[in-house]
Amino acid sequence: MRHPSSLLLGLGLIAAAAPVLGQTASAPASAPAKPPVATSEGYLKAGQDELKRLQADKPNNRKARNIILFIGDGMGVSTLTAGRIFEGQQQGVDGESFVGQMDRLPHTALVKTYSHDAQVADSAPTATALVAGVKTKNGVIGVGPEAVENDCTATAPFKVPSLFEMAEDKGYATGVVTTATITHATPASTYAHVAQRNWEVDSLMPEAAKAAGCTDIARQMVEWPHGNGLDVMLGGGRAHFLPAATVDPEYPAFKGLRADGKDLAAVWQAANPKGAYVWNSDSFNAVDVQKSSKLLGLFEPSHMQYEADRTAAGGKEPSLADMTRKAIAMLSKNRKGYVLMVEAGRIDHAHHAGNARRALQDTVALNAALKAAMESVDLSDTLIVVTSDHSHTFTMSGYPERGNPILGVVAAPIGTPTLAKDGKAYTTLGYANGPGAVSAAERADPSKEDTEALNYRQQSLVGLSSETHGGEDVVARAAGPKAHLFKGTIEQNTIFHILRAALGL
Repeated sequence: MRHPSSLLLGLGLIAAAAPVLGQTASAPASAPAKPPVATSEGYLKAGQDELKRLQADKPNNRKARNIILFIGDGMGVSTLTAGRIFEGQQQGVDGESFVGQMDRLPHTALVKTYSHDAQVADSAPTATALVAGVKTKNGVIGVGPEAVENDCTATAPFKVPSLFEMAEDKGYATGVVTTATITHATPASTYAHVAQRNWEVDSLMPEAAKAAGCTDIARQMVEWPHGNGLDVMLGGGRAHFLPAATVDPEYPAFKGLRADGKDLAAVWQAANPKGAYVWNSDSFNAVDVQKSSKLLGLFEPSHMQYEADRTAAGGKEPSLADMTRKAIAMLSKNRKGYVLMVEAGRIDHAHHAGNARRALQDTVALNAALKAAMESVDLSDTLIVVTSDHSHTFTMSGYPERGNPILGVVAAPIGTPTLAKDGKAYTTLGYANGPGAVSAAERADPSKEDTEALNYRQQSLVGLSSETHGGEDVVARAAGPKAHLFKGTIEQNTIFHILRAALGL
């Protein structure tokens, strides 16, 4: 598994930003709800109603003015299903039949996620496939499969242009929104070309790479040479833009990470005097969209907070839905149109930590962001795509009864735990590997623990310090112009070609 060292900060080293997994936290209220359909006639009618909806859908073959690409990082099919049930149960309704915002998109395809050199990919090659149309090697961003990892000189001839670069060069507005660092692999794929995804800031680069003229990802974002640069950049990673001597404006105990002494936030502000630079909810909410030419928001030194922790902390940073609304308002000022990426980046991090509840709560936050977008745009001229870069080893199993709490132990009937061969209960959700691993001799009995607690780690089979990605297909859903092209089973890099065709580039 590959992910930058800054992930460690996002998983809890900055205590004020995200509580350490393992602390006590209250469990969500989850009570079984009766299913809305309970008879044969009811199921038959529900099926006929869905058939009518499917028959009524007419393909929109128009050229798209705008594209919004939503990416749930690590959001595999099991996450989609468990997230749907979780969201429904949180609302006090039948989770199994609940219809979330993603479920409302009419066109669907399965997507192959392997990279050029691996059956199970990391986020760098998968993001490159999505926005640049080629499969490449694990560990590199914005370059072809000919690239040599960690060697920028050998890799330089193999840069591949992203859809965002093409759009900027044609006069479109562009934006990137994420709950991870803005320099993380997925958002970086829109603007960066780098031989090592971990080079988010110069202090993470080896001296040989810097001597060879390699440029870190944060600098590549600020110095992006396409069009007039990215119009909206919202996410975490503030430390990657501030000098090592600069104290963070929110956490006095922390400083920037730049070794070159550059204050890239100040460099950006100097280059964009009519742009707005913000770092918390108050300054974000105060931005006048009509008066601000561009928007840069860096809301945490590392990754932004998980949604569960953001709300518990009083919302000192904007939600993914807040950022999506603001981004659309900013980009919509461009008469030609825009291309926007919105990433729920921390679904992935929670899964790596073996922490299903945070992963599901961030999946619900992605649904809220999608709803905000669909309320803000006209689907007759805006293509919306929701997909994932890869899956995880996350499973949902065990024959729990309908209405059983999705984060609870398997029970049939509800309240009566089903026991494993060791005489102990087990949870519906689990992982094939990760930090929750146990042996038969020492396995804790989940029925004696609060499995719905915020910091509970689901049990896993193989012990690893960090759970890994999964290699199965993921889902792509779409609505708007050319959305009907999402069908069957497609290669991940084909998504780029559909997006490009929709814009007519």
